[in-house]
Amino acid sequence: MATAKVYTKDGTETGTMQLPDSLFGCEVNENAIHRAVVTYLANQRLGTAWAKEKRDVSGGGRKPFRQKGTGRARAGSIRSPIWRGGGVVFGPKPRSYNKQIPKKVKRLALKSSLSSRAKNGDVIVIEALEFAEPKTKQFMSILRNIDAAKKKMLVVIDKPSEATVKSARNVPGIKVEQASMVNTYDVMWADKVLFTTGAIVAMEEVFA
Repeated sequence: MATAKVYTKDGTETGTMQLPDSLFGCEVNENAIHRAVVTYLANQRLGTAWAKEKRDVSGGGRKPFRQKGTGRARAGSIRSPIWRGGGVVFGPKPRSYNKQIPKKVKRLALKSSLSSRAKNGDVIVIEALEFAEPKTKQFMSILRNIDAAKKKMLVVIDKPSEATVKSARNVPGIKVEQASMVNTYDVMWADKVLFTTGAIVAMEEVFA
């Protein structure tokens, strides 16, 4: 059974806790993780890139010079792809890069990524992470106390908290997600994953 260090809300270590096997004790399936990450990144692409072909470029209706006698190669338009300022051959066109992944595979990938992080000792638990108002300095103090100030970290909270999000958003390498919105890519992107105790309970209800 995987365990994780537990800290108080001010960053003081209090001991360890056993992580639920339903989320952190699964056999790591690297293929499922790969599929989930590729799908996530593909679905982030806008697919709006567009290059003009010869027919799309304005001008070029007149032959630039006569066919023979100039010593130059024949040319019918200044908008030819071989001319500077001309069209693009087989250039990108707007398209969708969206991919689909079965729900069971997606869930398996998430559990595999969490289990991998737990086995490597990269999961941290904090009793609570609440701010009365946005305080980046206070948030940084907590990170230093848990030895994570210079690491990429995914912070998982159990319920929406605007103050927590604003406290963390100016800190480089920090992502804050609700327990129900955690995805495989974010877990694999982070060096450390910080859960509140409530977030682990919430994730069990949603994903276990």
